[in-house]
Amino acid sequence: MADQIPLYPVRSVAAAAANRKRAAYYSAAGPGSGADWHSRYQLEDESAHLDEMPLMMSEEGFENEESDYHTLPRARITQRKRGLEWFVCDGWKFLCTSCCDWLLNICQRKKELKARTVWLGCPEKCEEKHPKNSIKNQKYNVFTFIPGVLYEQFKFFLNLYFLIISCSQFVPALKIGYLYTYWAPLGFVLAVTMMREAIDEFRRFQRDKEVNSQLYSKLTVRGKVQVKSSDIQVGDLIIVEKNQRIPSDMVFLRTSEKAGSCFIRTDQLDGETDWKLKVAVSCTQRLPALGDLFSISAYVYAQKPQLDIHSFEGTFTREDSDPPVHESLSIENTLWASTVVASGTVIGVVIYTGKETRSVMNTSNPKNKVGLLDLELNQLTKALFVALVALSVVMVTLQGFVGPWYRNLFRFLLLFSYIIPISLRVNLDMGKAVYGWMMMKDENIPGTVVRTSTIPEELGRLVYLLTDKTGTLTQNEMVFKRLHLGTVSYGADTMDEIQSHVRDSYSQMHSQADGNNAGSTPPRKVQSSAPRVRKSVSSRIHEAVKAIVLCHNVTPVYESRAGVSGETEFAEADQDFSDENRTYQASSPDEVALVQWTESVGLTLVSRDLTSMQLKTPGGQVLSFCILQLFPFTSESKRMGIIVRDESTAEITFYMKGADVAMSTIVQYNDWLEEECGNMAREGLRTLVVAKKSLTEEQYQDFENRYTQAKLSMHDRTLKVAAVVESLEREMELLCLTGVEDQLQADVRPTLEMLRNAGIKVWMLTGDKLETATCVAQSSRLVPRTQDTHIFRRVTSRGEAHLELNAFRRKHDCALVISGDSLEVCLKYYEHEFMELACQCPAVVCCRCSPTQKACIVTLLQQHTGRRTCAVGDGGNDVSMIQAADCGIGIEGKEGRQASLAADFSITQFRHVGRLLMVHGRNSYKRSAALGQFVMHRGLIISTMQAVFSSVFYFASVPLYQGFLMVGYATIYTMFPVFSLVLDQDVKPEMAMLYPELYKDLTKGRCLSFKTFLIWVLISIYQGAILMYGALVLFESEFVHVVAISFTALVLTELLMVALTIRTWHWLMVVAEFLSLGCYVSSLTFLNEYFGIGRVSFGAFLDFTFITTVTFLWKVSAVTVVSCLPLYVLKYLRRKLSPPSYCKLTS
Repeated sequence: MADQIPLYPVRSVAAAAANRKRAAYYSAAGPGSGADWHSRYQLEDESAHLDEMPLMMSEEGFENEESDYHTLPRARITQRKRGLEWFVCDGWKFLCTSCCDWLLNICQRKKELKARTVWLGCPEKCEEKHPKNSIKNQKYNVFTFIPGVLYEQFKFFLNLYFLIISCSQFVPALKIGYLYTYWAPLGFVLAVTMMREAIDEFRRFQRDKEVNSQLYSKLTVRGKVQVKSSDIQVGDLIIVEKNQRIPSDMVFLRTSEKAGSCFIRTDQLDGETDWKLKVAVSCTQRLPALGDLFSISAYVYAQKPQLDIHSFEGTFTREDSDPPVHESLSIENTLWASTVVASGTVIGVVIYTGKETRSVMNTSNPKNKVGLLDLELNQLTKALFVALVALSVVMVTLQGFVGPWYRNLFRFLLLFSYIIPISLRVNLDMGKAVYGWMMMKDENIPGTVVRTSTIPEELGRLVYLLTDKTGTLTQNEMVFKRLHLGTVSYGADTMDEIQSHVRDSYSQMHSQADGNNAGSTPPRKVQSSAPRVRKSVSSRIHEAVKAIVLCHNVTPVYESRAGVSGETEFAEADQDFSDENRTYQASSPDEVALVQWTESVGLTLVSRDLTSMQLKTPGGQVLSFCILQLFPFTSESKRMGIIVRDESTAEITFYMKGADVAMSTIVQYNDWLEEECGNMAREGLRTLVVAKKSLTEEQYQDFENRYTQAKLSMHDRTLKVAAVVESLEREMELLCLTGVEDQLQADVRPTLEMLRNAGIKVWMLTGDKLETATCVAQSSRLVPRTQDTHIFRRVTSRGEAHLELNAFRRKHDCALVISGDSLEVCLKYYEHEFMELACQCPAVVCCRCSPTQKACIVTLLQQHTGRRTCAVGDGGNDVSMIQAADCGIGIEGKEGRQASLAADFSITQFRHVGRLLMVHGRNSYKRSAALGQFVMHRGLIISTMQAVFSSVFYFASVPLYQGFLMVGYATIYTMFPVFSLVLDQDVKPEMAMLYPELYKDLTKGRCLSFKTFLIWVLISIYQGAILMYGALVLFESEFVHVVAISFTALVLTELLMVALTIRTWHWLMVVAEFLSLGCYVSSLTFLNEYFGIGRVSFGAFLDFTFITTVTFLWKVSAVTVVSCLPLYVLKYLRRKLSPPSYCKLTS
């Protein structure tokens, strides 16, 4: 297929010469390798020139001529346009960031990571200095706390503006009011923020201290000593007990387990709850005693620290033996930090510490999250500032630039400074605290914790939701559901029949064995007489169950009951295997489910090591099998196999199980497998096909010789080994088809459907296998039944990625399933194109993802779409993704609390995400949008009145309202009703859950936009002008009372406007309205000195006899009605003619 791609024919002379040399070398190597070389290197040459060969951006281009390849995609061209517009909008930011990064790089030059030689137990022999082994999750230290918090606050234009305004009041010529009117609100905002940050920081410090202070046993020449986790160094020999956290990255040297291997739990590293088998270095495991580690001269050569948690390359060398011992080290010889020892006691040599460990390298630093609503309000604040400057310039211009005009300009800026309200931050922060409290008190989502109180509105703006699989969507509990033998199928209700068949067949064999004294001959007769024309159902069940219990990588583990674990574990081998304290461990929960099922039907796996396994029959007899070869499961082969020898009969059998796509070509012809696999998959079951093949001793010996030869090959080892194994995989006897269900979390399907209906695209990012991920995506309805799925082929080079992306482009409206390594290649060469295609998919599943890849995908989505993202996870491997997303949700599950502690919101079940978003997220955003715009309206209306007042009084820069009136207006007179908007709701929670489509409207950001802001500005100008002009026109004869009259009308107007904005009344809203009115009326008695116009100039005071007259009351009422009535009429007409979507539901 690569040959069909038109390429630029340009070839450099040097490249051509190099190719000729390579060709000569590989043709000399042999006839087979020449062909391999041709295809492989042709692809490499092609990929080298793919820079000039962009992907096709349309369906038509795929069938078009060669010239289409030379046309750059439009998307790429538009990205590269950089002109004056770019510089004005983003250029200055880019330049500032570049300069800061350059300075940071100079100040703290990053040390280059290098490969290292680590001598056992000799940290002092390390040539380089390595980082300290301490965990640090704090954002600040003692010196950076205050500057850091102040920077985070004053990077918002609103706060910076008020800091400058407040500081200007120290200049006598610019002072226009009391200092407290400016400094009190600003000080309050800063004090609250600092207190909140200090508490969060102290909690982080305590958590870090707890982890860093954990004690471990360190092996020295003088014996064991206790060391803190933070004091561990590269080269130390550390002893880790069972159920203890591994403190740093180590190479596994010894274990107390006889088999020379142990299990570790990796749930905090890769999110998988299955135990992983680790093997000790054989050279050190064979040493007679623990202290002998110091009597040998040995070192470990380890590759440089890197992100990949699934691979490791190194060597172990013992110098003092003759000849020197060299052992290659791989991932199975490593113990990564943050994993937990699950069996036995282990001793390891530390190779990476602190920042260089895999777990820390895969964890991103927490960033300070800022909500989109805050950024939008910041933009509107800038627009208001421009309006403020323009208004002040107009005033000075109309004044005629008389006298010190620049001082007048600054005084006007101060007079109109209420256009930008400082109370905006206070109100919004208090509102956020209320939303958080509501979420935590919601009885429908118990156990919810809000850890970041600054971004509840983000929950109402989400477009992409990225979720983990294991423990988030699923319970990670496998249950065996079905066994199909071709002619007969057994489900959960007929398992007792299988049990009776197994019991009968083994009792029959046992009785035949007892009837003959010739040990292994009678069973062989039974076996040889078995292949009749058609086997009985009983014998077929027996063979199927036996194959399932033998073909796996499960190890039974016995919990120690006595005080000394070692003695008990050794004793277990000799005594009978008791069922009550046996647990099974494997790298896949499917395997455990199969072995647990065979135990339930009577055939039990009781013991296993690297070379043998024992089974217990229903009658209590123990059968021994020797493991000759084991072929582990890989994503490429999609199957696993085992060759065992029955020690009682010496029969050799090759068992194999795997996915139906891999096994269908291996087993003998049948007419039922494909159909039954389809049926089980539709039920959401994970299917495995089981087959066997009997081998003679000669056949096995021939295979073993070829297999050993292939394993020793240095060239194309993997291909040669696979070819030898495939020679066995022919015409195998199909035994059965199994169906296992991975139980989903409660209500996952309806929750995912709700999110889909709300316009949220769900991406599943998991560390699990491709087949498992695909199966769960279908059973959870993440990918609907009717939806096509495109499984992205594994790609390793640029050319392959190019072809596969073009193939994917031809598919329309299908879900994408891609593995982590293929994703890495695509993002390296075709980031923009891949993201463009993936974002069009209704659902995306990424499997075999490392923690860093998860975070990378989140960041790419934010950059390429500009939309809000949410990450949901439950394990330590999800922390990076949760911290990178605009909004992180952690689930407290079996994998610990690491994700929930790092998240912005913590819940107990995935189904709670629905209510958190549809109800609380939606309400938080709508309420904050209304509250923010209303607070701006409150500032604009009083500034409009000031402008009208100044223009009437010959553009004098004299304040209309003095001192406490200004503070009181923004606090006790209007704060309670305005703040009561945080209790407003347009629809009931049940309705929001029933119609998730209502959520879709919010993602367009129509609740707070320049359009709605402009409407509020026009309302403010209209009302401010009416109130001021009305006061001046109606009260011409009593001109000195203008302040009292206009201020009374202003407060009444604000209270009525709140009533106009509210959609659903709450009893607290009514209380707030009357409380504010009562406060204002009562304050008239002791604030009379403030109610004169520019006190010094006019010296007028409030006249009590005047405000009690009917004239005063009707004129104030008239002004208020004229300012509010038209708006009520307009709102009524709009609700009738063009009602919003929620009105249609409520009516």
